[in-house]
Amino acid sequence: MEHAIRFENPQQVQAAAGREVCVSDWALVDQHRIDTFAEATGDHQWIHVDADRAARQSPFGCTIAHGFLTLSLLGQFYEEYLTHALPFCGMGLNYGLNKVRFMAPVRVNRRVRPRFTLQKVEDIAGGLQLTFTITVEIEGEDKPACVAESIVRRMFNP
Repeated sequence: MEHAIRFENPQQVQAAAGREVCVSDWALVDQHRIDTFAEATGDHQWIHVDADRAARQSPFGCTIAHGFLTLSLLGQFYEEYLTHALPFCGMGLNYGLNKVRFMAPVRVNRRVRPRFTLQKVEDIAGGLQLTFTITVEIEGEDKPACVAESIVRRMFNP
């Protein structure tokens, strides 16, 4: 990870509210990943899976990732970061989203990475509830792919 704060206890997490706490590594969004997502979700819209047609007819000149594919990468990014950041926690749960915006398409073979800003920390029974604003950047582009306000729960180790 390019930048990742590691916490030693819940009080340090509370103190970090309002700060950027992680800039993760880049992840490649290639056609195989897009096609696999299309298979898993049943969303076979040609803009995602038909490279020839997308090259000819789309305004992007190539296939693009599903917006929900970009959003689904948050699970991977969360697990990579929070496993490192919260060694006193184990299991994590996706609690939901308050707001999501898809700002720019992710063209095939581009790399994306998240920037995590910790907005709020709440104590819950057996763990912490964390609200993040996550900005998913596209390598070499000014506009992010996605900005999401996401809530996760991490449970303390027994």
